[in-house]
Amino acid sequence: MHLETFAHGDSLIHALDPRAKLLAALLFSVVVGISTTSSVLWAGLCLAVVLLLAAKLPWLALLKRALAVNAFVVFLWLVLPWRLEVGPGLAWNLVFDPRGLHLAGAVTIKANAIIMILIALLGTCPINNLFHALAHLHAPRKLVHLFLFFYRYLHVLHREYHRLNLAMRARGFRPGNNAHTYRTYAQLAGMVLVKSYDRAERVYQAMLCRGFSGEYWLLDHFAWKRRDSMFLSTFVMLMAGLAALGIWGSPWN
Repeated sequence: MHLETFAHGDSLIHALDPRAKLLAALLFSVVVGISTTSSVLWAGLCLAVVLLLAAKLPWLALLKRALAVNAFVVFLWLVLPWRLEVGPGLAWNLVFDPRGLHLAGAVTIKANAIIMILIALLGTCPINNLFHALAHLHAPRKLVHLFLFFYRYLHVLHREYHRLNLAMRARGFRPGNNAHTYRTYAQLAGMVLVKSYDRAERVYQAMLCRGFSGEYWLLDHFAWKRRDSMFLSTFVMLMAGLAALGIWGSPWN
């Protein structure tokens, strides 16, 4: 629930136009995400670190984000190096394959580079500015509305969950490793879903009463400045260089 931890600051990255940062993050994610060249992956990771340094973000909060991402990546290191082979008599054998380690390493660098660039560019924008940037870039209107409602009522559902959880504890509930705990948490999840449906119906009826016709009018407009053009043009050239490096560079192995 701390999606705007890095949204406010006085760095150059914070001052950039959200549209420029959104386009740069999308371009970086595509180039690095589809690349299989070692030099491109390492260069992308270095670029992401440079932008993080330029954003002047608190390292303790960044470390927590990195740990959350790499907790999932650890499972890839445990699973990818192994494969099943069918032996004589249809016997299944678990065989170690070093190519799995190379693949896990590539995924690790890609995941960290992309999450760093997203934090450095998109994490330094208020959420509402990102929605406005998507609308100004002519993203599908329904997609923008979906993101807007998701963010707005994520906090509402979070508060509802805490309210129900507090009510359970006030009645003496103490979680444990037993069937009663599992059943109670299942009922809690069901109540949150039911209440979220009821809240959605009330909100929709209230919006219709206020004349909502499926369109959100943009009242705030961004001012594109020279620094935004310089940043985006430089970033595009860097990504073009990485793409060219991916064509002629050596594959990840």
